Amino acid sequence: TAEMIHRACLDAGMDSRYIFIVDSMDPLRRVYDFLSPAYEQYIGHPLAYIPAPDADGEPCPDGGNYADHFLAPFLAALKEIGVEPEVVMNHETYESGAFAEKVQSAIEQRGEIRRVIEEVSGREVPEDWFPYNPLGSDGSIDGVSVTGYEHPHVHWVDSHGVEGTSDIRTAQGKLPWRVDWAAKWGIHGITCEPAGKDHGAAGGSYDTGIPICEMLGSEPPHKMVYEWIQLKGMGPMSSSTGLTVGPMDALALVPPEIMRYVIARSKVGRHIDFDTGPALFTTADEYERLVANPPGGSDEELSRRQQIARDTQLGAMRLSQTERGADPANSIAGVSFRHLAMLAQIKSSDDDVWGSLRRSAHLEGEPGASLAGRLRRMRNWVDGPHFPDAARVEVRSTVSDEARANLTDEQVGFLSVLGDSLEDCEWTDKAIGDCIRSVAADAGIAGREAYVALYWIILGKNHGPKASSLMAEMDSGHLLSLICG
Repeated sequence: TAEMIHRACLDAGMDSRYIFIVDSMDPLRRVYDFLSPAYEQYIGHPLAYIPAPDADGEPCPDGGNYADHFLAPFLAALKEIGVEPEVVMNHETYESGAFAEKVQSAIEQRGEIRRVIEEVSGREVPEDWFPYNPLGSDGSIDGVSVTGYEHPHVHWVDSHGVEGTSDIRTAQGKLPWRVDWAAKWGIHGITCEPAGKDHGAAGGSYDTGIPICEMLGSEPPHKMVYEWIQLKGMGPMSSSTGLTVGPMDALALVPPEIMRYVIARSKVGRHIDFDTGPALFTTADEYERLVANPPGGSDEELSRRQQIARDTQLGAMRLSQTERGADPANSIAGVSFRHLAMLAQIKSSDDDVWGSLRRSAHLEGEPGASLAGRLRRMRNWVDGPHFPDAARVEVRSTVSDEARANLTDEQVGFLSVLGDSLEDCEWTDKAIGDCIRSVAADAGIAGREAYVALYWIILGKNHGPKASSLMAEMDSGHLLSLICG
């Protein structure tokens, strides 16, 4: 959402920076399932100052820090969908001294900030609350009590009974979450920050952050709250709930333009059910129709309502591209989502798919990165648990007894004549489709009944992908043996 706002600002000729602030100064809260018990010693330590885990979940001193380790694949996934923010590591901002003025201001107004948090959030804040969490002798912020303050030093005693001081001009401590967020807005000049409804709810951290930001001497950003994206049947994609669908997981299945389109076409405050099952075909169809026939009409020809609908659709199409300014037609690469789904099931190798697309004039030369990526994701989807059973394609070796039992005399007669006609037919999608329609008309059978008959003998069920496209990909001898068998 934020990246799309950034693009829209640039498209409107505005100056805009898209910043992604990594909360690398936040502490490790617990030993997660993927970590070894050895991480118990790092609970409460800032993520930037603890070692990354190795393949076995053990701390690896030579593997970089924890924050960078988990950030790298996330940024790689964002890049795949065309999201490349300016990354700011929060621990580096503390180390630079940029937080010092905000920390000093928060300490001076700690009573007022405490009152704001209590009144806005409704939660009780302890009397001894202090708006700065120093790191103790072992590097953890847990169990550290502030005993005094003399600018720029915060005096403390930790859970081990060790006394010490932290300099607010360095990364020897951090602001509590609600104050930290408000301070970051001012430090980085944030004017708009979309947030999930957990943070944006009445009394949430956004509502406390706005007055705190003002108290710290800065203008708070425009509040924008978005609904969660929910993977149908699996819960919301929200980091704060723990019910997450990793970006790499989703991107392994869905073309990035389709994923962006699902967000771009929706209102910010609208709940999104992201369905990686049957509805993905419907979403892809909608996107492809929009790309093929984008709305037009001048302002003079359209009513105000029609103008808004036109601009909304064009904006969604534009913002769905992974590269700003890219031609939307390139995202489809000349091959429909449904056709690629069929090929991914009946062609065992990628080279066979490319060969088929060349024969059908969908592809000239070698496939580009976009088309290769679409096929890779399509194979992952087809081979995984989310692909709908109704869309599965398995060409029969012989006509089943069930299929024969479901064919009417009229359908059997149609197939008999069709078999003879196909022997002299050019083996292309168009020619086969014309042949089917011609024979059906001559036989006096409805088009739907003709196609159902073909599905029964080829797939053993009464539905399937576009029949002529499927038949054009089959060996003519095998197809004729099924039709005439």
